[in-house]
Amino acid sequence: MGMYSSSSDILQLITKTKTFNRLDLRAFRWTQVMIFFIEEINKDPVLLPNISLGYRILNSCASPTNALRAALTLASGLKDIGSTSPCPSAISALIAESESSQTIAVAGTLGPFQLPIVSYFSTCACLSDRVKYPTFFRTAPSDYFQAKALAALVKRFGWQWIGVIQSDNVYGRNGILAFTEEVKKFGVCIAFVGKVLRTYTMDKILDVVEMIKQSSVKVILAYIPEGDIYPLMTEIVKQNITGIQWIASEAWITTPRLSSPEIYKAFSGTIGIVVKKMVMPSLKPFLMSISPYKDPSAAFVRDYWEIVVGCRPVFPGEDTGTEVTHKICTGNERINSQHVFFGVNELRVVYNVYNAVYAIAHALHQLVFCQPVGEQTVRPCLNISEIQPKKVTDHLQRVHFRNQFGDNIFFDENGNPPAYYEIVNCQLINEKMQRVTLGHFASVTNGAYVLDIKDEEIVWSTGKMVPTSLCSNVCPPGTRKAQIKGKPTCCFDCIPCADGTIANLTGAAECTPCPQEYWSNERKDECIPKTIEFLTFQEPMGIAITVVSLLGASLSLAIVMVFIRYRETPVIKASNSELSCFLLFSLLLCFLCPLTFIGRPTVWTCMLRHTTFGVTFALCISCVLGKTIVVVTAFKATCPGNNTATKFGPAQQRIIVCSCTVLQIVICILWLKVNPPFPDMVFRYSNKRIVLECNPGSEAAFYIVLGYIGLLAIICLVLAFLARKLPDNFNEGKFITFSMLIFCAVWITFIPAYISSPGKFTVAVETFAILSSAFGLFISIFAPKCYIIFIKPEQNTKRHIMGKI
Repeated sequence: MGMYSSSSDILQLITKTKTFNRLDLRAFRWTQVMIFFIEEINKDPVLLPNISLGYRILNSCASPTNALRAALTLASGLKDIGSTSPCPSAISALIAESESSQTIAVAGTLGPFQLPIVSYFSTCACLSDRVKYPTFFRTAPSDYFQAKALAALVKRFGWQWIGVIQSDNVYGRNGILAFTEEVKKFGVCIAFVGKVLRTYTMDKILDVVEMIKQSSVKVILAYIPEGDIYPLMTEIVKQNITGIQWIASEAWITTPRLSSPEIYKAFSGTIGIVVKKMVMPSLKPFLMSISPYKDPSAAFVRDYWEIVVGCRPVFPGEDTGTEVTHKICTGNERINSQHVFFGVNELRVVYNVYNAVYAIAHALHQLVFCQPVGEQTVRPCLNISEIQPKKVTDHLQRVHFRNQFGDNIFFDENGNPPAYYEIVNCQLINEKMQRVTLGHFASVTNGAYVLDIKDEEIVWSTGKMVPTSLCSNVCPPGTRKAQIKGKPTCCFDCIPCADGTIANLTGAAECTPCPQEYWSNERKDECIPKTIEFLTFQEPMGIAITVVSLLGASLSLAIVMVFIRYRETPVIKASNSELSCFLLFSLLLCFLCPLTFIGRPTVWTCMLRHTTFGVTFALCISCVLGKTIVVVTAFKATCPGNNTATKFGPAQQRIIVCSCTVLQIVICILWLKVNPPFPDMVFRYSNKRIVLECNPGSEAAFYIVLGYIGLLAIICLVLAFLARKLPDNFNEGKFITFSMLIFCAVWITFIPAYISSPGKFTVAVETFAILSSAFGLFISIFAPKCYIIFIKPEQNTKRHIMGKI
């Protein structure tokens, strides 16, 4: 960019005014509005007083090669002017280019010459690299922000499976790379990446179209400049591909071709982001005044006139050629003011051009007058001849002003403006396609961003319903995702959660294990408390044990009553009535002991059931041991000179019973003191239930108690076996031997059954052993006596009892 007061220094513009011999009407308008803004600045008495800006426009033809050629042309001019030359630089700044590929070529070439370059539409994030492009600035937000905005849109509407089509150039590759990095944070998968370019053959375009047709995606992002997307649009319309929700980058969402009915049919509901729009009414008269009759030599004006008016102007003396392929203007044609070229109500890129021109003007003002615009200007502090591009670059980096539309214009350390996009939706209103603004995406403090959008006002390709785009449907509660081998993470199967785990949310990646006391329900979406299991009085097993226990206790009491009633009879006297009563009392306790094993285990019942069992059976066996010793001593007393019977009277019998029982009581007290039984929840038997049982605490103490009872039983068995040859009429030694055999058999089989029984059946086995052994003792010892008393009373005589002695 140059300025002059009496010389012809220029502001340089490189743009793609013509592409493939066809005038690009949008680019032509950008050049014209730049001229308008320069003239506006030149008329401003405050911004650059007594200084006029000039310009020069070069055409890149939308080609990086042509853009590079133009840049080299400029570089050769800059190289001839050293920093010590008294002549001012021919160019103070450069406005270039509309596409990133061309801008990269220009900025890379002119960067070493410190010439500031301001782009109004190049958005590639790569241009923010201050090492490669130290003098590059732009008034359009970087693709870094565009990628974040597009990713925020995808996240907002829950699209997990999308297709991507990019232009096969720096703009497309870098933009999609940034977008992919952003959406991966949200778990979004890219189904395919198609590549197009305006120079591609139709075969390559058809490959991309086939890719779209074969894919299951319903949402496609097109990250393509408008010139590159036209061939793809045409083929999509030709093959009648509809039902796709298109997401547009800012490079093509504003293209006029979207307004055509045949294209809108395939691209209806397109949603995209655009730079901020602005209304500039003062611009319309200037645009309407552009005419080849006003300046026949003006570049591209004839091509413009041919497109807008529909005829080609020919001036006197010009040769129209032998073949007239265009209508010749008469000079009386009228311009259609409704043409899109003259629209000034939705200016977006034009607004970027405005900011680029005014940013350079403000930088020049601060450089020349050493103070911001608006302060009282006395005189220049710098001679115009001393202006060098590097100084302009330095002041451009620091520029910060509020434009006439109220927006703050400044650049960050990478030459980027504040990020601000409008969210627009292509809608058919009054039979005409319009871009309806639905919200915005803007950068805020600390690198954060805000997306504000009115969802209810969006018209989608499918109508009012938000389209879904998923490779796999969201897994319902009770299932988890299972990755399909060889496919993206968004493609998965839904596997039911394993037993004991749940997924109470949709789309769960993993199933959550239930706490130990809980289990999963059938739907696997909730943890429910496990069934608590213990032996109760209400269940059949508990009722049976209770009935048998009470029966045994009742029989014991009944036999006590019989003994009291028939205490004077020989059979009662011969059986040692005192020890028999002790034995019946202990058996009564043994029969009642199983009742402590029924019901919910508590600390007290657990301590009571094991100690009661140990003590009562020790008392019971001690009584049997006493009776056995009595039988043996009575047998030996029949021999001449043997006075053993006199040494083992009632007192000694009581001592035997009490001492044997007290020793068991001591063992139980030590057990309760050191490591007592306690209620325990057992989970190993079943996944769906908790078994409440009494943990013995000390296994050793439990088996010592059992071992002590077993020792007493073995002693009884041995002594009773020795007394088996007593007189046959009433040989109590035989009955004691038989009862001890039953007792030992029951408890020998109890141990393996106790260890192997699961859950509450462990309690059942233990109570079965207690009742079986108790009934064995009861029946073996007392049934013969009852038989004589009730069935054979004639044998209840002293003569019969002592028959063979």
